[in-house]
Amino acid sequence: MKTKVGEVDLVARRGKVLAFVEVKARATDEAADWSLDRNRLRRVADAAAVLLPRFQGDADTVRIDVIYIVPGRLPRHLVDVWHG
Repeated sequence: MKTKVGEVDLVARRGKVLAFVEVKARATDEAADWSLDRNRLRRVADAAAVLLPRFQGDADTVRIDVIYIVPGRLPRHLVDVWHG
């Protein structure tokens, strides 16, 4: 979902947890690890802040997660990666 300040790839809810998720697909694990720096993650966080009123509902926990996708590997899910 695009906003004026950034973009969020997925918005997911499980129970009382609302996650804004950045997805990065790269050819190697190393490339995936380098694909998301603090500035890029800040744009995701800024977009999540804009989208939060639309999705929060009764969520008790809001977090930003990352999913790395590399061919031949299971997706790698990093939970709650942004802490301001």
